[in-house]
Amino acid sequence: MRVGVIGLGIMGAPMARNLLRAGHAVVAYSRTRARVDALVADGATPADSPAAVARAVDAVITMLPDTPDVEAVIGGPNGVLEGARPGLLAIDMSTISPEAARALAARAAEVQVALLDAPVSGGEQGAIGGTLSIMVGGDASAFERAQPIFTALGRAATYMGGPGQGQMTKLVNQVVGATTLAAVAEGAVLAERAGLDPAAWVRAVSGGAASSWMLAEQAPRMQRRDFAPGFMVRLQQKDLRLAIAAAGRLGVALPVTALVHQLFTAVEAQGGSERGTQALVLALEALAGRR
Repeated sequence: MRVGVIGLGIMGAPMARNLLRAGHAVVAYSRTRARVDALVADGATPADSPAAVARAVDAVITMLPDTPDVEAVIGGPNGVLEGARPGLLAIDMSTISPEAARALAARAAEVQVALLDAPVSGGEQGAIGGTLSIMVGGDASAFERAQPIFTALGRAATYMGGPGQGQMTKLVNQVVGATTLAAVAEGAVLAERAGLDPAAWVRAVSGGAASSWMLAEQAPRMQRRDFAPGFMVRLQQKDLRLAIAAAGRLGVALPVTALVHQLFTAVEAQGGSERGTQALVLALEALAGRR
């Protein structure tokens, strides 16, 4: 397929490369020209606007930081819908408000464009390895059309229902992931204070009911003080704000999620907004008196 990719950051660039490796023709756009040039060197074709991308492809993927970015790129001046022809498949793989996803899907339908909300989990490693978990909302027939794209990008693509349901599933994912990460960080601080061997306690706990990806992947990063971002604190905070807001509209209490959100706020106050989410341990270390 001819696939456009708009947004070439930590996630979007490796996703575009996986599409190229799978044999798709990729048309790329980013506000940062150097990112486009790097992808062109790998075989992509550049475009000078989201509308130009839409005019050149069968399907277009957006992978952007936040709801306003997606609204502008898809529905704004010189955006995807402005350049789209009837029958275009649009796939937003960002994490945005479910309400915004539904509104954009309705606008797209007015010009005969099928818009899927298809946020992902797996972070930078999953994007590089093509092992992302993809949660999809939108028209079921559009989901079937998107299968060749999803196969190139992820290990599993799960259809969750109508517009917005992919985004709602991602918010559930973020609630579970962030609260699990906080538990791992608490365990890491306790283990250090108790003098436990770092590798040994992770190995021991991983063999039982407390095993998780967060434990296996993030505890060692915390221990070696590796706070490079696979997923940035500021983006995690955006996702948690969306989850807490969605829960409020549904009348659901998320007390643990709210606490984790505040702990990340403490990390941001220490200048850690661009660090990886494993930097959550810094807030808990501060509470334990570590400097």
